[in-house]
Amino acid sequence: MHAMQYEFTLPADYPMDVIRDRVARTGHLLDDWTGLGTKAYLIRERGRDGSPVNQYAPFYLWNTLEGMNAFLFGGPFQRPADDFGRPAVRQWTGLAYAEGDTAGAPARTALRRRQPAPDGVPIAEWAARAARTAEQFVEDRGASSAAVAVDTSRWELVHFALFADEAPPVTDGEVYQVLHVSAPERDRLPRGRQW
Repeated sequence: MHAMQYEFTLPADYPMDVIRDRVARTGHLLDDWTGLGTKAYLIRERGRDGSPVNQYAPFYLWNTLEGMNAFLFGGPFQRPADDFGRPAVRQWTGLAYAEGDTAGAPARTALRRRQPAPDGVPIAEWAARAARTAEQFVEDRGASSAAVAVDTSRWELVHFALFADEAPPVTDGEVYQVLHVSAPERDRLPRGRQW
């Protein structure tokens, strides 16, 4: 599994209905994309759920690098890059993925939390503890699905969870509204720890 996200931070007075309409028109285009586990079409609105910004920030879980590369370099990514500018695309290597009882139900909100690796903790121990948090998000926090991945260039974890509820029961990170989820190969995402 490979995680990916890019963000378009928009002006404070940007009408976010423009993004909602865009996703309503084009979100289905990745509903059958080969190699894509899930794509969550996410927004944050200034003043809602503690967000200081208006932002469009889709989050992806890829089953294959070929699918991700076909998206980035084969044409579809060019459309948002043309409309909003070419963003930095963050990528993380998957550590774990888990699904709860509501997996596959329409997601309403998402939570993303990034955190650096602590100093003085052996990497293997840190990674094993981090991987367990995917299950904890599902079991203890009611997430429909949860992923944990790492950017080893920064030694930074990203925790990502989808929730069927309008407000996640925990807000220790960035809270997003989910406009659509494309999940053509969600059933192929490897469950549990990935090493």
